Amino acid sequence: MELRTFAEAGELFKAAAGEFLRLAEEAVCSKGLFTVCLSGGSTPRRLYSLLGNDPEWKVRIPWATAHFFWSDERHVPPDDQESNFRMAWETMLCKVTVPPGNIHRIPAEQPDAGRAALEYNGVLRDFFKLGDGQFPRFDLALLGMGADGHTASLFPDSGALHEERRMVVSNWVERLETERITMTAPVLNNASHVFFLVLGEDKASALKAVLQGPRQPDLLPAQMIRPAHGSLLWLVDRHAASLLGP
Repeated sequence: MELRTFAEAGELFKAAAGEFLRLAEEAVCSKGLFTVCLSGGSTPRRLYSLLGNDPEWKVRIPWATAHFFWSDERHVPPDDQESNFRMAWETMLCKVTVPPGNIHRIPAEQPDAGRAALEYNGVLRDFFKLGDGQFPRFDLALLGMGADGHTASLFPDSGALHEERRMVVSNWVERLETERITMTAPVLNNASHVFFLVLGEDKASALKAVLQGPRQPDLLPAQMIRPAHGSLLWLVDRHAASLLGP
């Protein structure tokens, strides 16, 4: 695990963009495509905007050979304001030359969230040509972390935390009184590279608990993300890192 702390959010997002570009180029050079798992929420919005709008990055990313997936989704249609797909589409994907067939969104408009999760399992199985018991290997999984220590839609004390076989599940989140559709920890832990982007003083307590506290994955699901055969990079600003010890 590597932790990098930045004085300003702008520096953090530039560093994240640089790492995104580096991994994309390496993946395309070695196998001809780049597979990335996007996260939702407010934190990655500025990264997506930077990649999709700033010429320094926009013209250098190999968009034509990049394939985009989502770690989780709200149980809403793709045009809903709460949709993680919509956020990524409006800030980045509609502004670059990604072939439509390279965008693999979760079909969260399905009335049954469990059905949507099952369909997305099929999407992953077909794209990655998986056999029974196999998990996809993303080149990059981009994640955030909530002030309660959740990541993707793996929330504290929720049922999805203990899923070891399925790749995508519907997950009832009691405090939000809603279903979420989320990739499971085994999928995220099988990625070649995982980045956490964490900003803000409101994340400081959770970050300290996740990185330096006792292991309590049921209460702090972000602790579950430990790539078995890959790298884990935390990019955090000084506010989020304010409570960390040496």
